[in-house]
Amino acid sequence: MKLKVTTEHHSGQATIFKNPFLESLTKSNMKVNVIVYGFVVLALIYVALFVIKIPFFKFVSIFIFALLSWTLVEYILHRFLFHWISENSFIQRFHFIMHGSHHLYPRDTDRILMPPVPGIIMATILFFIFYLFFSILGIPEITWAYYPGFFLGYILYSFLHRATHVNRPPKKFKYLWKHHSIHHYKYPQKAFGVSTTFWDKVFGTMPPQ
Repeated sequence: MKLKVTTEHHSGQATIFKNPFLESLTKSNMKVNVIVYGFVVLALIYVALFVIKIPFFKFVSIFIFALLSWTLVEYILHRFLFHWISENSFIQRFHFIMHGSHHLYPRDTDRILMPPVPGIIMATILFFIFYLFFSILGIPEITWAYYPGFFLGYILYSFLHRATHVNRPPKKFKYLWKHHSIHHYKYPQKAFGVSTTFWDKVFGTMPPQ
């Protein structure tokens, strides 16, 4: 496998599928994502507190830990999955759908956010992976506290990621906007963190000053 480090980019939109219906499923916007994903997180919290009856302070501590743990997963996925390709045509296609199209068309605002249909499918699969993991540890109920925090971490990251592409940066967070811009236009093999630069500092992938 080899690392994709291109800084090539275009204006306009990518074409993911030739089929119009499938193509429509690759697009989303803020309002739809807030409603759909917000409902999912609230439903998970309700089940955790009022169905599973996890004690409130235990739930909050696990939820916050999960929220923060997303930042490490974000870094790992971005660096080791979304930036690696091979000569295999299936892997190349997967890479283009998941991340390659975003690098080639960074201003394609309809595809910066994860669309609800593939997003819910992947979120459901991931939930059962976490449930299996915690079941092996003998604490399956923890999934209901951990997963909504982890999922909210992803949602907040996705909204921040979109903001770095379409909004002017607030003064206090200008460094995050610059960090991600450098990743797209100068050093795609560095600056993998979007919601924080912490893990880039830890793993030595900060771009040159």
